[in-house]
Amino acid sequence: MNAVAARLQRLRAFDRIGLIATLATLALAILWAFPLYWGLVTTFKPDDETVQSGVHLWPQHFTLDNYAHVLTSTKIGFWYVNSLITSAAVTVIVVGMAAGAGYAISQLRFPGRRLCWWLILASFMVPIPALIVNHFILMAQLGLVNTLTGVVAPQLIAPVTIIIYKQFFDSVPKDFREAAVIDGASEFQLLFRLYLPMNWGVTTALAIITFIAAWNLFLWPFLAVTSEDKMNITVGITQVHDAFGVRYARDLAVAMLAALPVAVVYLVFQRRVTQAIMLSAGIKG
Repeated sequence: MNAVAARLQRLRAFDRIGLIATLATLALAILWAFPLYWGLVTTFKPDDETVQSGVHLWPQHFTLDNYAHVLTSTKIGFWYVNSLITSAAVTVIVVGMAAGAGYAISQLRFPGRRLCWWLILASFMVPIPALIVNHFILMAQLGLVNTLTGVVAPQLIAPVTIIIYKQFFDSVPKDFREAAVIDGASEFQLLFRLYLPMNWGVTTALAIITFIAAWNLFLWPFLAVTSEDKMNITVGITQVHDAFGVRYARDLAVAMLAALPVAVVYLVFQRRVTQAIMLSAGIKG
């Protein structure tokens, strides 16, 4: 009986610890989500209400004028199209180049292979913002400033995707490759019919996370583009103003519209996005 009572006591202690951990997690989640809620609620407030003193968790006068202004008085359509074009181009090119480079380094034997691999690892350790000045000078010399091509080109430096592909291609059993080679498969056939189909989950995850990262990028498109017609949605947010200065509700409205596609992609492909983050974190670790 004493043993049973002690066991029940331990279970009650674990239950109390679990309850405390759950409440703490819930409190942190509310704290994290509150700025998002505040921003969303503010978009439904009139301008004079956004600058009132005090905390109002719900609009006193509900309005959709801020969204109507953004949709009818700005070039948000151009910004959406530009973001879609650049993000899709970055995703396709980065994933395609990374798959080819990862396969070559993993499966082919050629002079300088080890040097290429070490250069990729070294480039992974260089923060992209440190290359902003070099990128701008290079794009200016090529005449690509204020063009969508100039926005896309510097984003193609993505060594982490090559590293991930290389690691997964290394894990494919050699027997599959040997059997395909005996059947007369070329290197392109091996890549597209054997290695990529066996790693479609990785490809999908990397494509989604690359698209989201390209869509959310602000610093480089902000520096590379000056024409409002060529701006991405993240840069276009900075153009929502008028002669009376900044309108916070309108700025937050366009910010919510900018985040909407990414939020939908994340909700639909949540599992793949999580997988890609874990893959990237595993490589960085």
